[in-house]
Amino acid sequence: MELQQLDATATAGRSERSKWLLNSPDPPAPWQQLFTSVKNSVLPLPDKTKQPRPNRTLLFLQALFPILKWGKDYKATKFKNDLLAGFTLASLCIPQSIGYANLAKLDPQYGLYTSVVPPLIYAVMGSSREIAIGPVAVVSLLLSAMISKVVDPSADPIAYRRTVFTVTFFAGTFQALFGLFRLGFLVDFLSHAAIVGFMGGAAIVIGLQQLKGLLGITHFTSKTDIISVFGAVVKALHHQWNPLNCVLGCSFLIFILITKFIGQKNKKLFWLPAMAPLLSVVLSTLIVYLTRADNHGIKIVKHFKGGLNPSSLHQLDFGGPNVGAAAKIGLICALIALTEAIAVGRSFASIKGYHLDGNKEMVAMGFMNVVGSLTSCYTATGSFSRTAVNFSAGCETVISNIVMSITVLICLLFLTKLFYYTPLAILASIILSALPGLIDLNEAYNIWKVDKLDFMVCLGAFFGVLFGSVEIGLLVAVVMSFGKIVVSSIKPSIEVVGRIPGTDIFCNTTQYPVAIKLSGVLITRINSGTLCFANASFIRERIMRSVKEESDLEESNKGRLNILVLDMTNVTNIDTSGIHALQELHQKLIARDLELAVVNPRWQVINKMKASKLINKIGVGRIFLSISDAVDASIGLKTNSC
Repeated sequence: MELQQLDATATAGRSERSKWLLNSPDPPAPWQQLFTSVKNSVLPLPDKTKQPRPNRTLLFLQALFPILKWGKDYKATKFKNDLLAGFTLASLCIPQSIGYANLAKLDPQYGLYTSVVPPLIYAVMGSSREIAIGPVAVVSLLLSAMISKVVDPSADPIAYRRTVFTVTFFAGTFQALFGLFRLGFLVDFLSHAAIVGFMGGAAIVIGLQQLKGLLGITHFTSKTDIISVFGAVVKALHHQWNPLNCVLGCSFLIFILITKFIGQKNKKLFWLPAMAPLLSVVLSTLIVYLTRADNHGIKIVKHFKGGLNPSSLHQLDFGGPNVGAAAKIGLICALIALTEAIAVGRSFASIKGYHLDGNKEMVAMGFMNVVGSLTSCYTATGSFSRTAVNFSAGCETVISNIVMSITVLICLLFLTKLFYYTPLAILASIILSALPGLIDLNEAYNIWKVDKLDFMVCLGAFFGVLFGSVEIGLLVAVVMSFGKIVVSSIKPSIEVVGRIPGTDIFCNTTQYPVAIKLSGVLITRINSGTLCFANASFIRERIMRSVKEESDLEESNKGRLNILVLDMTNVTNIDTSGIHALQELHQKLIARDLELAVVNPRWQVINKMKASKLINKIGVGRIFLSISDAVDASIGLKTNSC
């Protein structure tokens, strides 16, 4: 009698827990989720907040402009550190910006313009304290490689520049939209392995492109693949190149690399590699000016326009024939720039022990590039090399970006004439010295050790950039990354689960041989986030194969399989193909005189199972919250049937 009461109590408890699952409220509709996502991005205050309206407005402004929040506690001691970091940053930024503008096939001033406005915008909207904003090598290469196929910069430099500004506007718009609609996952389509391979390939391509300046070659190929570049170099070596350029460039390249080595060995001398590029520019310019080496074949920058950033609003081209291509290039640049910036920002944020909101970063990056496109800037993002210098210099906040921006602006206003005799070989050597940081051999080796498929993605991106083009490298990386996802989604694992003796813990019997299968009961778990058209048939067949194998095993032991317990804890969503697969599975089990028990279908899944009447077909009493409940009910059912 007492045993029956305990059994009745346990049955009532299982029934109550099943009701919690079956009577859960409907999940929010997709449009409600989208509305909530946008509201949380733009208005981060919950509805329950009863703040006075002025305070709500202040909190909204602080969320949009973080400088209003931390600026209240900013002290003179922090400014001293930021001032030093900003000047150190400017000393590296000025020569790099001129060099990257040359890489992007723009006049030198546009690189400096890009180091003025975007850092100022980011300083008031960004949340990273260490990141240094400005032009970077990879984005500069992307722009020159892709836009050159649409507009020839040598034949029509004005149209090329207009397209660059239009691409920058589109890139900023996409970045802002990604942040507002919380689409940060799009950046993750470029996996870590793909980025490592792409960056390594791009670094080699950028280095090969710098042979033009290093060797003093006038006419050079516009292609970026290694075969075309080597062919152009071999051809130029016969009659075009000038050895003086090579000697000058290589001498200062060795000097910059030596200072980097010293800075790595002695962290207190961080300022030495940071100052080396500017020092190289000053010394080489003096050498060329005093010796008049430009009359003997040394290629120089010559005059470039200074002054404040001019408006480029009238240069944006939204009605021309190239607007579609500009939007496509803008999307690619937006993704690459965001990937680099967020990776850099999060790396240094983790060192300082604070969290970086990726969506807010996207909004900040987007607005700075949109405003930049209106003020003669091309696509800017966070630079790893300059951020490392900023961090080593002891920066406290993004005020260092403001100091750097003002210093670059002073250079534009008063010092551009001093760059007239700067040799192009020095700019090439400065870019070359920054490239080793983009080639991460240690990380490639770690990827090989951890995941061989990821390493194949890394190699695909690397060789795609190296032997094809930047677009091919990106396409190969994305396709291979998607291929890896598709393969794992189409053929997820279906594991047989057993109970750990003396517990209510159920584990994979292959991974944990100590786990015991229960007589007459087969417990299977679907290891896939979705049960959809791509994998529904595969999952159904794999489950039926497990059922057949277990039935044969039970019969050989003079027993009988009675119940299949299907654990759906890992399945977060299901489509109509998945529903049909479960219906067919249920029908096949009935044909074999077997019961089906479903465990813990998640919110979206249980809602769709109810909408399709699948719950009624399986039976309300066959839906359980836990494997333990399902097993206990199944054992009771088997006992009663006996």
